[in-house]
Amino acid sequence: METLDLIDRKIIAELMRDATVPVAQIADRVGLSQTPCWKRIQKLEAQGIITGRVARVDARAIGFGLTVFVGIEAPAHDPDWRALFLAALDTMPEVMSAHRMAGAMDYLLRVAVPDMPAYDAFYLRLTEAVPIRNVTSHFAMETLTERSAYPIDTRSR
Repeated sequence: METLDLIDRKIIAELMRDATVPVAQIADRVGLSQTPCWKRIQKLEAQGIITGRVARVDARAIGFGLTVFVGIEAPAHDPDWRALFLAALDTMPEVMSAHRMAGAMDYLLRVAVPDMPAYDAFYLRLTEAVPIRNVTSHFAMETLTERSAYPIDTRSR
């Protein structure tokens, strides 16, 4: 992948800040006219750098008041188990993110559910869907900060 130039970095920063801003405003902020700016956005999407545009929502306001970080120890590390695990995750919309980890835990999931009974139902579905050596659940009491924008450098180099 090629290195992003300053204009691309500025466009990405603007879109991470607010993807609803019209292209004309983004173009003005990054020092381009509208058409070249739109072409750059399309190119960034085609390259897979911009992977989508979504609205951020307050989880509690829509009934997802419990965030659980779930550590998974796999019983095996072969392709068949991984495929089964990924297939199971694909059927579980409560899984907001899943990460393969280094260290004692093999996978870390961030799960959003309405309450403890909903988490219990999720846990049962997960452990019935795929063999797991160990599951460790950590319940978030409060979200202190949450970001979706990366701290991209928008200064000229």
